[in-house]
Amino acid sequence: MMKKQFLNLMIIGAISGGLALTSCSDDGGDPVTPPTEQEDRWITVAGALMGENPGDGNGGTMVYSVSKEEAKNPETQISVYENGFGVKSNRTARLQSSEDGSTLFNIAYTGDNGGEFSRYAVNGGGAFAQSDVSVNISQYAGTSPRWLKLFDGDKTGVALNMANIQANNAPESGNEDDPFKYFRGVATILALDLQESLIKNYVQYEIPLTEGEEAEGHAIFRLDGSVLNAAGNKLIIGTWMRKYDTETLLPTGDFERLGTKSVVVDYPSFANPTIINSTVGHGDNSGYRSHFSYLGDDKNIYQATERDPNGSHILKINQNNEYDDSYVFSLNDALGLTGVTIEAWKYVQNGKAFALISHDGADNGFVVWMDLNARTASVVDLPYDPDLEFNQYQGFVADGSDLYIAVTPVGKNGNIYILDSNTGVATKGATLVNQPGNHYIGIF
Repeated sequence: MMKKQFLNLMIIGAISGGLALTSCSDDGGDPVTPPTEQEDRWITVAGALMGENPGDGNGGTMVYSVSKEEAKNPETQISVYENGFGVKSNRTARLQSSEDGSTLFNIAYTGDNGGEFSRYAVNGGGAFAQSDVSVNISQYAGTSPRWLKLFDGDKTGVALNMANIQANNAPESGNEDDPFKYFRGVATILALDLQESLIKNYVQYEIPLTEGEEAEGHAIFRLDGSVLNAAGNKLIIGTWMRKYDTETLLPTGDFERLGTKSVVVDYPSFANPTIINSTVGHGDNSGYRSHFSYLGDDKNIYQATERDPNGSHILKINQNNEYDDSYVFSLNDALGLTGVTIEAWKYVQNGKAFALISHDGADNGFVVWMDLNARTASVVDLPYDPDLEFNQYQGFVADGSDLYIAVTPVGKNGNIYILDSNTGVATKGATLVNQPGNHYIGIF
């Protein structure tokens, strides 16, 4: 049974008053507006400090902001570790930014303040002013919640958690004598009001798979990567799947995957969870520290996969909130490589996007330009280094047809690059000064 609590009386009143939600159709919803080029805005770079090992990012997160003009200038020197501001987080912070770059949003990850949401006004350089109001969501979503900002005009963030995954007859359940039926955890979906720094609502419930899938030990291990559909009445949530041994009750290693699954819930109530399945992709789609699903200009949702036995795919979810399995875009095939894994990616405009990837036979990561309509991909011409890794990458800034990214090998200097989504051409921007063991993880 779903446990649902609303922590704001105004929200309760609005919902009890009957918000009108229309069903989604192929021609429903408002037009999707691509990111407009801003005359000027802050460009915030984020760097992760090492903990015990180079590149682990477990020592905290620093941020530093420059103007767009400065970000484009290769003569600009940015040293986030010497001049930046430390945002709250025991390990790598989970950062998001407002659409105009004037505000940073953060939820601290693990530690004494894990789950604490904070807002920072961006004032240039290392000057970030924290709002007096903060909220901690750890009692609902744990001290290590996954979260993303929805593309709804900086109104809402969605935090997700899957906890207490166990068999129905696990020893701690008190039902050891029952026959095995399933592994399930309790999912939490929580909405944050980003402007007022308060919890709008949250739900907690189990999300069952089919009886046959559960009988084999399959279960949802993690939820992340949420995105609103074009009609604004459904939230699509990515999943990370796991399989357990039904006798030992321990996780299995390699297993035959079921296809790629997403959870679809009503929005804003988070009610009526259902699962949709892709037969094109067979990997997970929850992402790691960044968005893995985007609403395209054509009002369809495009979603990346990871841990896919056939290499990462871009999948398509249509305006009926179902996978379009006629759309097949394999990065292995498009690039002529094997084992392609999308570490992070960003939809820019008009079906054009960029992905940060790794692949078999290469130690370092690469930047790839993608045309989602033509289903083509090519490696962007950049100075690649054996110590370049993108597995912890978080943030991109889309500005008109341009995309700003940070490219720094672990412990070595790098640069901001401005990528033209119409041509795939990269232009070198500001120099990012590094320190041993550290790396830059995003632009916000």
